[in-house]
Amino acid sequence: MPKNPATEVQVFAGVDVSARELSVAVRSATIDREEVQTFSNNAAGHRALLGHLLRGKGWARVCLEASGNYSLDLALTLHAHRRVEVSVVNPRRARRFAESLGERCKTDPVDAHVLCQYAVRMPWVPWVPPSGLALRLRGLTRAIEALGVTRTQEKNRQHSLRASRALPTFVIRELQRHLDYLQLRITRLRCEALRLIARDPELDRRFRLMLTTPGIGETSALQILGELAVLPATLDARQWVAFAGLDPVRFTSGTTVDKKPRISRGGSRHLRRALYMPALVAIRHEPHLRAFFRRLVARGKAPLQAVVAVMRKLLHAFFAMFRSDHSYDGSKLCLMELASDPVAVCAA
Repeated sequence: MPKNPATEVQVFAGVDVSARELSVAVRSATIDREEVQTFSNNAAGHRALLGHLLRGKGWARVCLEASGNYSLDLALTLHAHRRVEVSVVNPRRARRFAESLGERCKTDPVDAHVLCQYAVRMPWVPWVPPSGLALRLRGLTRAIEALGVTRTQEKNRQHSLRASRALPTFVIRELQRHLDYLQLRITRLRCEALRLIARDPELDRRFRLMLTTPGIGETSALQILGELAVLPATLDARQWVAFAGLDPVRFTSGTTVDKKPRISRGGSRHLRRALYMPALVAIRHEPHLRAFFRRLVARGKAPLQAVVAVMRKLLHAFFAMFRSDHSYDGSKLCLMELASDPVAVCAA
């Protein structure tokens, strides 16, 4: 059943989520007054919050920030109720909105008030919850990523210890056992993620298509797919890029201010991290992307800027591959013109 039209909304609420508590600012659509209350951030607290919001017969519109696992269960609980509309806002956007209201302080009640005002004033964008399967896959791939970071740290620590003959070999042996244990956990999680993908035809199709891309191996494909699987099907390629925080931002004013463009970094750092190494490998082994990279560097772009552009190209490629159900084709990303000397001209 679709959610209600805006005219039926009688309660607006902003929820600031922390690990243990929910600060909730609520106002009626007919009374210009807010009340702030606190609820526990657990199942009982979520039920109490629903009862507080739905005391009347109207609908409730609730706005909260994306706070990872702390806000996910609350968002799912609220969305499941037919009389509640939910919007999950990027924390950076909420902070900019708070500044526009003249709010200098940042406390839980202030943040709840700001989110309540956001629900009242800003264009409403309803939250679309990911499927349970997509959430499980993302949980697995992020756990693999976290263990991989820990494994790298332990390897570096072991390398520094081996450089000194004064330290006991017992310490090195214990570190090696820890490394073996970490690798075992990573392998188990990876096997479970692969089984999860194999059980779903759509995820399996996307996974196999990604493996046809030069620079994308099983590990990278898992990490990237885990992040992309939670995105709504209605998004386009540019919104994928924005979700990854790879969208370019310009800062100019008049004739005197013209800062160098940079990426927004306003999206998923996990997706950016997962795309970085595949982009480096593609630059070395995929001729079309290598030509694209060299053309950007020849135009004066810094190498890192050109790598980020390749990351964006890969995201566009995945989007097109998923929609068309075709394997990777670099010629559709970049156009090659061969003269007496090879010259690469890449489509922007």
